[in-house]
Amino acid sequence: MQEPNFETFTFPNGTIDACYLNVTLGVPCRQGSVSVIGVDARTVNDIQAAVKFAAEHNLRLAVKNTGHDFFGRSDARGSFVIWTHHMKNVTMHQSFQLTAAPSNETYDFALTVEAGVQWHDAYSAADASERTIVGGVTAGGSVGAAGGWPAGGGHSALTPTFGLGVDNILEMTMVTANGTFLTANTRVNPDLFWALRGGGGGTYGIVTSITYRTHPRVPVIGAFFSVGANASQPTASLLAAFTELVRITPNLTDAGWGGYTDVVPAFLGAGAVSFDITYIIPNVSWAAANATIQPYFDFVSALAANSSGDAAPMAGSFAFTKQYTSFFDWYMQTIDETGGVGANLELGSWLLPRTTLEGNPQGVAETVLETIAGYYLVAGGAASRVDPDAAGINPAWRKAAVHTIGGTTWAEGTTANEINALRAALNDRNARLRALAPESGAYFNEASPFEPDFKQAFFGSHYDRLRAIKKAYDPQVLFIVTEGVASDEWDSTLNCRV
Repeated sequence: MQEPNFETFTFPNGTIDACYLNVTLGVPCRQGSVSVIGVDARTVNDIQAAVKFAAEHNLRLAVKNTGHDFFGRSDARGSFVIWTHHMKNVTMHQSFQLTAAPSNETYDFALTVEAGVQWHDAYSAADASERTIVGGVTAGGSVGAAGGWPAGGGHSALTPTFGLGVDNILEMTMVTANGTFLTANTRVNPDLFWALRGGGGGTYGIVTSITYRTHPRVPVIGAFFSVGANASQPTASLLAAFTELVRITPNLTDAGWGGYTDVVPAFLGAGAVSFDITYIIPNVSWAAANATIQPYFDFVSALAANSSGDAAPMAGSFAFTKQYTSFFDWYMQTIDETGGVGANLELGSWLLPRTTLEGNPQGVAETVLETIAGYYLVAGGAASRVDPDAAGINPAWRKAAVHTIGGTTWAEGTTANEINALRAALNDRNARLRALAPESGAYFNEASPFEPDFKQAFFGSHYDRLRAIKKAYDPQVLFIVTEGVASDEWDSTLNCRV
């Protein structure tokens, strides 16, 4: 697993069963939560046979696509795993016709990816045809393009311009709990198509392929900025700088800016608080880009120049814009080829609505600088202009302007009691975020596996409909994952019904 804490298993008495990389700890290597046996699926037939086998023998089933999963949904102690990483076909369609659609209903340059395709494969294929595809941004493009990313909604730096991942899906294929191979789109199995777009991964069946619409390849302008202060708490100037960013966030996403604000928050206790931005805006002129971002750079520069009266002066290391030939060009030059692997990590997050940012910018800024590591412009804009009921994704996404995310880490060998203390502190920080907009929700793929009300947090008003669809396609509940639809009908191990 990308985060090895999901390879571990903790017994009720606090004993941890694991196989640590750090052999100097002297801990015997054990299975933990890693699936004990399974199928390396290469074809749809492989998946069908594996699903039928799991159902026939009443096995605890895990589905592992590719990339990462911050909930540990792709493994389970004592489970039988279906692994789809090697299903790597990518097809660019010059003209794509939906199954069962009239011949005149076609889409130019649609891209079909099989279950094991990762975003670096999809980006490369789209760029080769001079197209852009909305996808995830992670080190090496390792996230799966047809797995948990779209099933949870799928955010991107391109979301403010082109919408969420689910807004760009044209058609999907899936193997159901009884081994049936289905196509789903707006005309065939539309209820399933609705649920698969944001209703949670590993829940309704195993997706075998997704066909996405693509967009013309256009130049993008990137904005980069970093500022901080050597202080244990946010200084007045740093708080003012972040408050202004919060205030203008809806304007930025309306204009098409998307991307990532990385925060070093006060709770880390490193004696410095800082934040930096990596944003892009597609297909606009230099003048238009600078008209929306340069005033912010100037505002913060003025704050820094007059911050000598603070507990620690505010200083910025850079602030500039740069043009790229395409999103793919920006991605290849900006995002690390490797990273984020091998560290124990647990997350928490919350979507903040536009109204919250506009009504309480300083309160949001204070909370962010004290609690989280990421303030991501991967909502708003085009995503907010989609009917909230058009797909199974939590309607909170349609009101959101920003996705905030934080986490906690620990070294191998940390005891269960120490991990629980770190988790409790993270839950306290999550509660502060949640209090900013209690009626909102969280991104299912990057959130706490201990949400106090997971139905509301991840699915909102769509939960009951999603549960009914799951019952229709998976009546025996073969597919069950942490905080997924119907998970509350099982015990904490997801092995026994309650």
